[in-house]
Amino acid sequence: MDRMSCVGDKLHSPAAERNKEPILEVLMQYIFNNKAKEEALTVLEIASGTGQHIVYFAQYFPDVQFQPSEFEESYVRSIGAYISESGVRNVRDPIVIDIRTPYRFWAFGAFTENSVSFVININMIHTTESECTEHLFKNVQKVLKPGGLLFLYGPFAFNGVITPESNVSFNQRLRQENPAWGLRDVEDLNVLGFKYGLALIAAHDMPANNHMLVWKKK
Repeated sequence: MDRMSCVGDKLHSPAAERNKEPILEVLMQYIFNNKAKEEALTVLEIASGTGQHIVYFAQYFPDVQFQPSEFEESYVRSIGAYISESGVRNVRDPIVIDIRTPYRFWAFGAFTENSVSFVININMIHTTESECTEHLFKNVQKVLKPGGLLFLYGPFAFNGVITPESNVSFNQRLRQENPAWGLRDVEDLNVLGFKYGLALIAAHDMPANNHMLVWKKK
């Protein structure tokens, strides 16, 4: 497993560095610049991690506003350091979000219903308890605009099956570290999607046996 390094406040994830370009390629199929639109496009990233992803994505969508968020203070500082170093002007200061809390309490009430165009969540749900996954769907359904999209990236099980063997081993290591962690099954996510008004519209194969699932608010 890759080891994270740090320079000052900046945390560096080798995995984030490897997967940022393949993820961007998928995002570019769905997110467009806003030059010809009256309504501003906004992206909320839940669990932004080190900050490597969001500053990279933002450079390719200069007319889209990006809002990073994290739960742990060390990551919040790292995101801020990446924003400052990159010089990007369309990434807002990171905010603290506990996905288990209702959206109306995030950032002192900064979010309202139907206020966000897109939500991105990368490599979170398999390293958090299942309640976090449910609260993710519940909150995202509220903050997304009608027709808005949720991008969910990571390794998944399909119909109760985990493949290949490397993902099986990864799942076992996760569960040894915390029995509440582990790869989530897309069928179970579909149940949550139905419950909260989000429809799975695409599942993109990604490098290193990951997938990008795209959900649309009905």
